[in-house]
Amino acid sequence: MDISKILNPEAVRVVSQLTSKKRLFQELGEMAAQAYKLNASIAIDGLQERESLGPTGVGHGIALPHARLEDLSGIVGVFVRLEKPLDYDSVDRQPVDLVFGLFAPKDSGVEHLKALALVSRTMRDSGICTKLRANTDPAKLFAILTESRAPQAA
Repeated sequence: MDISKILNPEAVRVVSQLTSKKRLFQELGEMAAQAYKLNASIAIDGLQERESLGPTGVGHGIALPHARLEDLSGIVGVFVRLEKPLDYDSVDRQPVDLVFGLFAPKDSGVEHLKALALVSRTMRDSGICTKLRANTDPAKLFAILTESRAPQAA
């Protein structure tokens, strides 16, 4: 699986300021509605329901909110780079500025876990995060997220 299979260029955005996690989820839901024709309120509710089970802020300024939704044919993602970090109740108590949201079909099972693992591995790469934080152009952010991760030759 490759991030380019789950992320559309239209689903990448830079947001100057959000005041709450709830507002962030609204932004992610609206982005998913625009890019993938999802029902925004169902997507937002799914994110909030999952977050109530435990925070999806994984540390180092990164959050991976996700939800399983009815009537979704495949796994899709949205990415937001926040210009002003947001308090997110992350595991390390640090504010979040890189957010990759994932939406999967209710019955996706292992495919959802594979997509979450792929996104998690990508976002744990400090080099990728440095590049994401240094850019404000959504097209460039999309390119950074989807570039091939071939092993580097010595």
